[in-house]
Amino acid sequence: MASDEGLLINVSTLPPRSPRPAGQRPRKPRWSRGKKAMKRTLEGAEEATPVKLQRSSLLPQTKRQWKKLRNSIKGTGLPVSSSEKLSTKARDGDIHSKRPFVKTSSLFKNNPEIPDIQRTAVKQVQEEVFTSDSFDRLDLHPHLISTITCCLKVSSMTSVQKETIPTLLQGKDALVRSQTGSGKTLAYSIPLVQSLQKMEPKIKRSDGPYALVLVPTRELVLQSFETLQKLLKPFTWIVPGVLMGGEKKKSEKARLRKGINILVATPGRLVDHIKSTQCIHFRCIRWLILDEADRILDLGFEKAVAAILNAVNEASPKRQNVLLSATLTEGVSRLAHISLQDPVCISVAAEPLGSNTSQEKSGVHEAVGILPAREEAGSFAVPEKLRQNVVMVPSKLRLVTLAAFIFGKFKFEKRHKMIVFFSSCEQVEFHYVLLQKVLGGVPGGEGSGLPPALPSPLKFARLHGDMKQEERSSVFQAFLQSKTGVLLCTDVAARGLDLPQVTWIVQYNPPASLAEYIHRIGRTARIGSPGNSLLILLPSEAGYVSFLASYKINISEMKMELILSNLMKDDRFKGNQWGSKKTHQGDAQEVRRRATVMQTEFEDFVHSSTKTIRWAKKALQSFIRSYATYPANLKPIFHVRALHLGHVAKSFGLRDAPGNLGAPAASRRGKTQNRHDLLRKTQVKSHLNIASEYSSGLDPPASKVKRKKQLIKSGERHSPS
Repeated sequence: MASDEGLLINVSTLPPRSPRPAGQRPRKPRWSRGKKAMKRTLEGAEEATPVKLQRSSLLPQTKRQWKKLRNSIKGTGLPVSSSEKLSTKARDGDIHSKRPFVKTSSLFKNNPEIPDIQRTAVKQVQEEVFTSDSFDRLDLHPHLISTITCCLKVSSMTSVQKETIPTLLQGKDALVRSQTGSGKTLAYSIPLVQSLQKMEPKIKRSDGPYALVLVPTRELVLQSFETLQKLLKPFTWIVPGVLMGGEKKKSEKARLRKGINILVATPGRLVDHIKSTQCIHFRCIRWLILDEADRILDLGFEKAVAAILNAVNEASPKRQNVLLSATLTEGVSRLAHISLQDPVCISVAAEPLGSNTSQEKSGVHEAVGILPAREEAGSFAVPEKLRQNVVMVPSKLRLVTLAAFIFGKFKFEKRHKMIVFFSSCEQVEFHYVLLQKVLGGVPGGEGSGLPPALPSPLKFARLHGDMKQEERSSVFQAFLQSKTGVLLCTDVAARGLDLPQVTWIVQYNPPASLAEYIHRIGRTARIGSPGNSLLILLPSEAGYVSFLASYKINISEMKMELILSNLMKDDRFKGNQWGSKKTHQGDAQEVRRRATVMQTEFEDFVHSSTKTIRWAKKALQSFIRSYATYPANLKPIFHVRALHLGHVAKSFGLRDAPGNLGAPAASRRGKTQNRHDLLRKTQVKSHLNIASEYSSGLDPPASKVKRKKQLIKSGERHSPS
């Protein structure tokens, strides 16, 4: 009977017969005789056409003919085999698919409801960025003034420069707090160059460092060094230099032996040279500047700064000290106590910091006592032209929402320059490869089956602490000079960097502190320019908006559906759509379908090789680790038990549930178990948690006593009576 069925279906595989006599017509098969009669009829065929001709002549061509044939077979009671069903489906349209169909679970089902954001109207703390005063009013060298106006193209002073430069020219210590992008680098660089160029006798390169500038990151070292180089063009006898991690210590030692007058360094590398380099000394130090002082302490450089202060105090106790930051914390207060002497506290926020103005500038004790208390009460200054937005997105839709936002901004609007912040280096690397393959105009990886992506000039770059210094420097300089592009980075790019023409800041992972939020959004809307920011939150993180409002930060809500509707503006993610039904641009169902097509492309690339799967799992693990490190005051908002791990894995392009992340895909491939073995294995190992897409994966495992009882019960149930 099995052979009969094979003859019924596989007509093209029949052996050729001898040619029929002339004039004799071939007999037609009679379907009503049954299978045996049909077998005899087919065996009586005296001529067989070639395989290709047989398929073109004997088999139906249209979908209607195939349905008619199938119905006729069903009417005779003949079985329709699975191979025939497969061939029918192929002719119904699946034949156009080049890769096996993998079902993607719905992105829009089993999601938590998006809550209504309770936003209270607050008045943000503003500070005036520009003043009408020019640098001509200051007692500066004429060459320095011409350099500022011609090379730097700065005509008027900002508020922080107007307050800080005269104070530092008088030789006083200062504690400066001002919003990001307000010109703090020039606020200390101009008086520094002015004081060094007028020293008598004229300073020499061999004298060693006269000024020491400490900054937290390597990118900020390069930026500060570049600014000082421009200011020192008329004063060629003053030599600046840098010390930072990632560079060759041998070349840095050679530069120190030749002589550096203004030394810009990261604390860790400078302490390394203090311990191991004999030619470094601080006998001539006249300036000690700590830029982004709070970030220096946040990165764990408190012991390094203390060692530097001890070395400088021992060699040159008399000097001028400056601390600058956009936020002042308790750590900065402690640092101010040990490094500043009778400082002037400068803060240019529009809100007064205290009722008594003279009390603010009376000394470091009063300043340190007032500033952190006011910050906790909510006096963070943000740029006036910065528009802040927030969007609530379920876990499964985070990746497609980010991609749709980038897709819409760079394909259908004017040129943008965007920075996307992540919480770990692994996430930056993973999303850089993923977005570049799907959105950045790079064809899909080997075996991914992806078509070439956008032909637009969308370029992605990445920047994080695990990169080599040469690569970090080249990426930073390239993004600095580019007019468009997307920079995926960690908080290494959140402090002090002046990246011009940045129009959007996207915080894919919310920051762990309010200071980090202020510094991240400060990469745009700098020096009075307009800018925008977008904060992506989960529905369980809605309380973060109220947290920001308590610090007088006003933020507007943006709808997820509006971002996903960008996919309707182009047919890039239209997918294969059959039928004559036409969709409209405002159709919400079509938006969801295209979002699913985009998610499928992400998942196809992630599962195209074991290497990409490993990257995705590593990025997911780093996200969960970073999520567990939020401080105690934010734990009610960001708690790791509030995460749905199955949905979070979906946002990394993984189809497996979190419980299966540790199991390699190859070990599960090709192993088929019958139902009895599977049930027996499940009963014996009933204590194992098998996570599904809809389980959170965070349920506590059963205790040992419960597991032992379950094993005993299962043994009694299956023991022979």
